[in-house]
Amino acid sequence: MACARNVPASASTTSHSSAPRAVRLVADTPPQETETFDKVREDVEVDTDEGERTPRVVTFGETAELRRNGQRARLYGDAKGTLGFSVDNFLLLEVLDGQGKKVVRRAVMGFTESVHIGNEQVDNLGSRAFSFEPGEIDVSELLPESAPFRVRVTILDSWGVGRVSDVYLVFSAPGSRAVDDDLRGE
Repeated sequence: MACARNVPASASTTSHSSAPRAVRLVADTPPQETETFDKVREDVEVDTDEGERTPRVVTFGETAELRRNGQRARLYGDAKGTLGFSVDNFLLLEVLDGQGKKVVRRAVMGFTESVHIGNEQVDNLGSRAFSFEPGEIDVSELLPESAPFRVRVTILDSWGVGRVSDVYLVFSAPGSRAVDDDLRGE
């Protein structure tokens, strides 16, 4: 089975279909005490009265080159777009150019105070929470509409226990979610 980084760009990124397509950003990582994570993100600083201001890396992932092609892009806990996801403490999503050399946009989501990288305060998407409903976090506006890009995700923790569920980036037709809402009309 091939790794997503080894799939030719033409096979996975140039489709103009309105069918949902999913890319796994990070895999489920069971809870661990914060102190057990050795790696830190030295360039990231969290405004916090509790725990460490420089967060520890729980896990990370980076996609191959992608294209949005006008589709909506939301985060889910599974490839089918039926589950939500959870993170402790927060997810740093960085949008890179197509070669993966330059960060063009950033955002955080999760249970955190203000996050800074250098002099930049990183935008926070969604509520200050540990868990998110399926498709609740829409990252479409962070991604180029048609230009190639990559997505790097780093799960960061500053105190207590760090963990994350599977997180998928699911592309779907504009105005839709990956799975229709079963409660419509009720």
